[in-house]
Amino acid sequence: MTAGVYQPLPPTTCIVDKAPCPCERLVPVEMPDTICSCPKEALSVKPGKSVSLVTMDGLYGLSMPGLSCEACKATWTAGVDDLMNRSYWPASATLTTVYATDVFVSFEQMKMASPGLSCQAFFKMLDQRSVHFGRTGTISRNSFQKSFFEWKAVQHELENLCKEEPFACPACTPEMAAISLEGNREHYRFKSAARSEEQANFDGIFIAKDEDVTRFVDHIHQKTTLVPGRGVCGGQWSAARKKRSATSKRSGRPLDEGHMDEEGLELAVCRHGVLLCALNMYGRDMYAYPMYLQRKLASSQKISFFCMDMTCKYWPYLQKVVDKCPELKHLLNMKPFLSVFHANAHDFKCEVKWSGQYQDGAGLTLGEEVEQSDAFLSRIAVTTKHMSKAGRNDMLTLMAMNWNRQKRDNLATTLACRYRKTTKDLQSQLQNLESMKVQFAAAESQLEEWVEDVKEWAEAPDAHGPEALETKIEMLVASLKGSMAGNKGRASIRRKIRGEKEILSSVVKQYNRTVPSTEHLCMDSILSAEKAWPWQLEHSETVDLRAKRKAFDMVMAVRRLEEEKRILVTEMKHHWKCLSTRADGLTELSCVASSEPMKDSPWGLSEEGLNGLQSINQKKLWNIREVMKHTRERYLQVLSGAENIDVLDDNDDTEYDIDSEMSDD
Repeated sequence: MTAGVYQPLPPTTCIVDKAPCPCERLVPVEMPDTICSCPKEALSVKPGKSVSLVTMDGLYGLSMPGLSCEACKATWTAGVDDLMNRSYWPASATLTTVYATDVFVSFEQMKMASPGLSCQAFFKMLDQRSVHFGRTGTISRNSFQKSFFEWKAVQHELENLCKEEPFACPACTPEMAAISLEGNREHYRFKSAARSEEQANFDGIFIAKDEDVTRFVDHIHQKTTLVPGRGVCGGQWSAARKKRSATSKRSGRPLDEGHMDEEGLELAVCRHGVLLCALNMYGRDMYAYPMYLQRKLASSQKISFFCMDMTCKYWPYLQKVVDKCPELKHLLNMKPFLSVFHANAHDFKCEVKWSGQYQDGAGLTLGEEVEQSDAFLSRIAVTTKHMSKAGRNDMLTLMAMNWNRQKRDNLATTLACRYRKTTKDLQSQLQNLESMKVQFAAAESQLEEWVEDVKEWAEAPDAHGPEALETKIEMLVASLKGSMAGNKGRASIRRKIRGEKEILSSVVKQYNRTVPSTEHLCMDSILSAEKAWPWQLEHSETVDLRAKRKAFDMVMAVRRLEEEKRILVTEMKHHWKCLSTRADGLTELSCVASSEPMKDSPWGLSEEGLNGLQSINQKKLWNIREVMKHTRERYLQVLSGAENIDVLDDNDDTEYDIDSEMSDD
């Protein structure tokens, strides 16, 4: 109690004779029992240099501990190694500021739970904790951020020693079913943000180096004619629309590119949402950026489908580029895939020709997987736009690593649930297909003919004359029926429907002027009633495009579900094989680290460093074994006997005894 009230005492204050007196508090580190051959009684503890220690309880003003021998005058002072052995991280070699690694772990976990959390808000919380416990002082934002990135960079190097790949999907290795790409203009960075010449700790690991991208883009532009503008499909829907314009805080008006450095981020993910790579966007080039990522991914593994929300415009452009740049010819080995949800807002012919739900071998791949990871990273953009270039690169890379870690941890559960749901949906769709056969009195061969008719119609050039009006009416009505039946509340879909209704009304008026009044069409009746068109009455056996599309959609849905089951079994097999290979690699690494002489260490580590690596390796090995047990249980729950043998192709002796492996070392 001071001044008549209770107040918290700082750690450097003690009470002597009921009065507060200053005292020295030491950083809690392990001190040696002896520093010389003199008796222990000759040693005395003395405070060293002042240190600012940052923990989850805020800032402490402490002193480094030291030992001194009164007999021989020998001294000892705690150093960097002593701090790191107690899970402290020095901000610099001078040891003026030291962070408890628990602060870094907590910040990273809070950042994952709330990506929009800024360093400044986190520091304010720590400052309030300091004040609450009677301490003063503020934490340096730059010092904390730099130390945090360095700490994570060291962890990344340890993972490299253990041969971990943070940007690879176990289920998509070595063959990947599809990649999904999208550009996000929310990831801009202000030119007025903090500038620093420091090199990023994770340069080129996730986000490609700007100079490499620029070199490739310039090469493409030199070989081909650059056509600026937006990718527009059918004159109705614009792909890759800028999601949100940057605005000035003072005026609230949109900012132009002159206020920004990086203007966005192009992302690539697999069909499980695992982030694979990215690049910074400058300017409004729409096609060279995804082409760079496509080339980068195609060089490392086989990929079946290339998914974008404007594939119908990108793929013809790629074909033109390949004519000028034959070294990119292998990119055409992928199959073009228009994202399923975006395809609903494209022209009807474009949807039938390019949409992923109509591509053989695609399964239930949506091509929209990038949207989920994009939404997560967009929440970080509110803070990265004010960071330095290196800080933005490091923060986005770290969040992408943590995102992928969550995806990999849940991969077995995800694949098992998908397989169970696909099996159930396939049974339901097969029943619906049989019901449709009865409804149309059509055999299997007749449905196949209708499917081919729809495909040929989508590939055929537009007709001219009266037949063109009839075809246009059928196409617009079929498109409107499909949009109204399969989409809810999407602003782009509503815009498309309004536009198509206006076009349909105009085309109907043109058609009515060319036919007798008894054959006139009414907008309300053609959208609500299911009946033959007037031009089909002379040929009663003719089936209109609406019925053919209904059959087309049903047959395609069944085929995609059947393909999805096969794809999932293949991905489960890839996942299990990847886990087994990972476990074997860690076991081999453990043997090398324990058997090789220290002087022959391939990593240049000391004996203590090798022991530390061995400890980390054993922990990872134990974790991977636990993951394998969980994965095996999940897959056994959903797969049949024959599929189990194919996926979990191991013997009974692969039940690993973790305790015995640990004790052998």
